[in-house]
Formats: sequence, C-alpha cells, structure tokens
Amino acid sequence: MALQAKLVSNGQPSTLTELEARQARRLRQVEEHVRLENAHDLDGLMSTFGSSGFYDDEPWAEHHQGLDAVRSYYQNLLRVAPDFHIEVKRRHLTDDGIALEVQLTGTHSGAWRGLPATGRRFDFPLCAFFTFDEGDRLAGERIYYDRATVLQQLAVLSDPTSLKGRIGMLLLHPITILRAALGIRKR
Repeated sequence: MALQAKLVSNGQPSTLTELEARQARRLRQVEEHVRLENAHDLDGLMSTFGSSGFYDDEPWAEHHQGLDAVRSYYQNLLRVAPDFHIEVKRRHLTDDGIALEVQLTGTHSGAWRGLPATGRRFDFPLCAFFTFDEGDRLAGERIYYDRATVLQQLAVLSDPTSLKGRIGMLLLHPITILRAALGIRKR
C-alpha cells in the first residue's frame, strides 16, 4: 500500500500514516494556540508550549528565549492591542513544522516600542512558523511580516511619494535631498 510505504528512518515516523497522525496532532496544537491567542487567555496560550519555548519576531530581530520571556512578549502584545485578533488564511504542514498565513487586526491602544498609543487600527498579513518538541507541543514560533506596513498604519511612517512623505523627507533628510537635487553622489 502506498500509505504504508517506509520513510527514511532517522528518528522520523516510519510510515506515512504515522507522519499524518503527527501532523494532525501538531495542527490541533497550533489551532488551539491561535484560539487561545484570540481569546486573550495568556495561561492557556502558554500551556501550548512544551517545557521550554521561544518566540522570534524576525522583522525587529527580536528573540525571546524561555517561557518567561515568551510570556512577557505575549503580555505586552495583549496590553498594547486588547482587541488583537488573528484570522487564519492558509495552513502549510511540513515534516518538521507548520506555517500559517494569517491576517492580524487590532487597535494600537498602549505604548509599543517607544510609541505612545495612537488609537489607530492595524490590519496586516503575517506568516508564522511553528516548531515542536518531541511530545508535539510547541517548541517555538517565528513570525515574519512587513513592519513598514504596520508603521504606516500607525501613522509613524509615510510613503515617500505622498505629500506627507515628501515633507517628511525634506525635514528629516535635507542633506540627502540637496545632494540628489544637485546630482552629487556619495562615494
């Protein structure tokens, strides 16, 4: 039978049905994790991790190692955006992890990265990759998104082709603008 075909044995499942069962367990774990994020249940959320954990916010090169650091990250996130919500768009299962394509929405209601609350809504796509421990609990989560989109939505960053963006460039980068106008290139 094709489903019973042997896989390369290096500590991995020996049949496709075992692999499918592992992926199903892991997917249930990730779906529960997202459900608890949307419920803003911090204790429940942390229970989806194994005995250790990590959370990597790659656009900011921010890495949180250990359950206490992960908890702190989530506490801050839920404080900053109390209406934070995740909508899963797609799921991708691999032999060693699960990737989700999601849409994040919420309101910037608390200080974040030195920026006071703006009261502005955010709504942006994000990709999250989950890895697992030997018991198929979360070992960690690594997220990727376009931080410029988030900063634009919070009115911190402007498109340089817009009027606001052009004024900002003139005020913040006068030497660069002068060089460009005169055709001077920095060597």
